[in-house]
Amino acid sequence: MTKSSHPDRVPASRRVAATLRARIESGELAAGALLPSERALAEDFDVARNTAREAVRLLTDEGLVFARHGKGVYVRETRKLMRFGSERYSQRVREETGLSPYRAEVAKQGRTARVDCTSITTVPAPGFVAERLDLASADSVIRRENWYFADDEPVQRGVTFIPVSVAGASPLADSADLGKGSLYARFADQGYPIATIREEISARMPRHEEKERLDIPDGVPVIEVVHTGMDHEGTPFEVTVFTMRADTNGLDYTIPVQA
Repeated sequence: MTKSSHPDRVPASRRVAATLRARIESGELAAGALLPSERALAEDFDVARNTAREAVRLLTDEGLVFARHGKGVYVRETRKLMRFGSERYSQRVREETGLSPYRAEVAKQGRTARVDCTSITTVPAPGFVAERLDLASADSVIRRENWYFADDEPVQRGVTFIPVSVAGASPLADSADLGKGSLYARFADQGYPIATIREEISARMPRHEEKERLDIPDGVPVIEVVHTGMDHEGTPFEVTVFTMRADTNGLDYTIPVQA
């Protein structure tokens, strides 16, 4: 047995946290359950109260529990909102439902979607956008910022960049209400039906605004998806950067393997 793995050398707070974590993962402590108080945990595990407090802090940092001021610490809901990459942008789904990809996805999972479009502006193309859209850095793009909710819980932010030449005088350029089929129906109206997507996925810690607006617990990272939409000829016509809470979102892709 190595020095670091000897049970006596593992801090008591980590042992308490491990036991509580196992109870959460097994369902013994279900989502929404109130954790015992620090005093009760200290008595239960025969440790000092500050040790119990540190154990709860470890679980909070992992996003497994959260505190309600004056009420106690509760087990966090672990149900994830899934992003289904293989069918998310399906024309069939869009025509059948009349919904945006996000709204259709949320409805499929039995939840209620809300999308707040907080700004639509014209800006010079950021470098990473210009690169993906084959634009010059001085070219202008329409920047659309949306915040996404499921059952009124904030789950992600999306910032879409559209070449001015693609948006034209359509609602893409200036309207929060994009009508039936939403964003991708309007792209199709402009002669850019989505046929191929590229999604670059990474993880990082949230920035201050993201942490505040998405109500992200301490220690929980975000998933960042840089999405590029292309038409049948492989011409890129939009880039969207999605910033998603890692504890409430999941990604599910079915992708054919090349021969």
